[in-house]
Amino acid sequence: MSALINANRRNFLQTAGSGLAALAASQLGLIQPAFAQAASASAPLGPIRQINAGTLSTGYVESGPANGRVVILLHGWPYDIHSYAEVAPLLVAKSYRVIVPHLRGYGTTTFLSADTPRNGQQAVLAVDIINLMDALKIQKALIAGYDWGARTANIVAALWPERVKAMVSVSGYLIGSREVNRKPLPPKAELLWWYQFYFTTERGRLGYQQNTHEFAKLIWRQASPKWNFSDETFARSAKSLDNPDHVAISIHNYRWRLGLAEGEAKYDDLEKRLEQGPVITVPAITIEGDANGAPHLEPASYAKKFSGRYQHRLLTGGVGHNPPQEAPKEFAQAVIDADAF
Repeated sequence: MSALINANRRNFLQTAGSGLAALAASQLGLIQPAFAQAASASAPLGPIRQINAGTLSTGYVESGPANGRVVILLHGWPYDIHSYAEVAPLLVAKSYRVIVPHLRGYGTTTFLSADTPRNGQQAVLAVDIINLMDALKIQKALIAGYDWGARTANIVAALWPERVKAMVSVSGYLIGSREVNRKPLPPKAELLWWYQFYFTTERGRLGYQQNTHEFAKLIWRQASPKWNFSDETFARSAKSLDNPDHVAISIHNYRWRLGLAEGEAKYDDLEKRLEQGPVITVPAITIEGDANGAPHLEPASYAKKFSGRYQHRLLTGGVGHNPPQEAPKEFAQAVIDADAF
């Protein structure tokens, strides 16, 4: 497999009106008691389940009533499903059926065939979620995510809007264009993407393979400089990075973005549609943390990409790139509010 990868600069936000902030704060106040009770659950995620979905045996956690409104929560790189350890019980307390899958290359999600390319291009991650919904017989769901998970949520909403009731996306509109990614950014912005360039080299691939946990911890700290996560919190997620396909998929994703690796031909039509920057028509709330250390854009730069009911929220107080784990109450509230749109 030639290492594929996608260098779509993550369109990240950083603004919000004080009126929206006040609205969000008042809404959060209404549900804090339920949240506090749910967050104290001793095993918020429960046991890992497996299901064959497309080319994968997908590992996922499910909680909440079987007949509840479905929420699918998608994690980013290099994190895992434990980003939602507090969000999930908050939503279950509101009678949602919550599904948190390991993306390809994480945790217990594995390929059904050794011959399947370890592909990380943007379209395939979205196809994985559609396949999971089909396998679980879910026709429509709320979808929320951050980082790779936000991009995947964007793509599912853009290409299959009939499957999405509403969407919550950290850092806004993240659907990538390899053509756009050919253009250089200002040096200060390029510096934040240091690992992307490192991954284009064989030295970078080997470095990530040999130092995966140390590398991931560095990214966590860079992306969320004010988040004082514990060693125990990191170790809980780092286990998922030991997946035998994790390095190959990570490297392929970033090289594909930069046009240095090819994707699978069967996804070409989907990528052509994504290259056009399709508008997202489903109701949506976008989120940004005020201390996001990852590259990101102002909300105004992508607001017109959302044609349905839309709201942007800035989370203050030192929230970084992983709001589900850094601000679980606010993230869960955004899902609830998007559902009400």
